[in-house]
Amino acid sequence: MTPLSAVRTPAHPVTADRTLSACIVDDEELARRGVRSRLSSHADITVTAECTSGREAVEALRTKDLDLVFLDVQMPGLDGFDVIEAVGPDAMPVTIFVTAYDEYALRAFDVHALDYLLKPLDEERFAEALDHARSRIAEQAAGEFGERLAALVSKTDPEEADEGPTDRFVVKSGGRVTFVKAANVQWVEAAGDYVQLHTDENKHLLRKTMKEMEAALDPDQFLRIHRSTIVNVDYLQEMRPYGSNNEYTVVLKDGTRRKLSRTYRGEVDEFFDGAL
Repeated sequence: MTPLSAVRTPAHPVTADRTLSACIVDDEELARRGVRSRLSSHADITVTAECTSGREAVEALRTKDLDLVFLDVQMPGLDGFDVIEAVGPDAMPVTIFVTAYDEYALRAFDVHALDYLLKPLDEERFAEALDHARSRIAEQAAGEFGERLAALVSKTDPEEADEGPTDRFVVKSGGRVTFVKAANVQWVEAAGDYVQLHTDENKHLLRKTMKEMEAALDPDQFLRIHRSTIVNVDYLQEMRPYGSNNEYTVVLKDGTRRKLSRTYRGEVDEFFDGAL
C-alpha cells in the first residue's frame, strides 16, 4: 500500500477549481457596499449572503455553505463576538473582522479571526487580507483531504481494521459516568478539543476528534455533512435547497438546521443513491 507520506495534495485545492463563497455582515449599507465593491474585482470570490444584523448572520452561518465572512464588530443586538459564540468558533468560516475601531484587535485574534481590517478600507491592505484568506482556506481543504484519506487507508488496510462501529459512548462529567447509545445520538458537533453529542434529552461533551467520531460511528447510520457536523440519518427530516448553486441545508426532526458542505456533498449524494 502506498504510504500517506507519498501522497501529494494540490498546493491550493480550493481556489484551483471553484469560486469562494463570501458573506458580508454589517448593519451599515455603506460599509457593506464598500466590501462588496472591493470584492467585485476578485473573480474567484462571490458574495452569496449579506446580513444587516448579528441574528441574520447567525442564521446564514448555520445554514449556508460559506468559505469566508467579513464580520463587523459593533452591531446592535448581537455584535461580532456574539455571532461567533452563537455559531461556535469551529463552525465558523474563515473570518475577517471589519471595524472602525482598533481596540478589539486582540480579542478578535483570541477568537481565531484571520485578519482585522480598519475602516475606511485600504485597497492594498484588503487585497493582502484576501490572499491570506485564500491560503487559509486551501490549508483547511488540504487538512480535510488528509483526514479523509487517512480514514480510507485505515478502513482498507487489514492490519489496521477495527472491530466495527461503537454502539455506545462513555461520557465522564462532574464525577458521573453516563452511557450514551450511539443510536440515540441525533447529531455530532465539533467543539474545540471535544465533540458534542446531541441526543433527545441532553448534550454530552466527549474528548474525541471529528475524525475519531467518524471512524467510531456506523457509516450506514451516520453521515458527515460538514467538517464540524455528523448527522444520524434516522433523524433527518429533509434537505432544503437554497441559492442558485444547488446547495442544501440539512434539517433534522427537532428543527435543527446544519449546512451541507460541498466537500461532503458527493458522499451524501451517493448515500442517497443520487437524490441530490
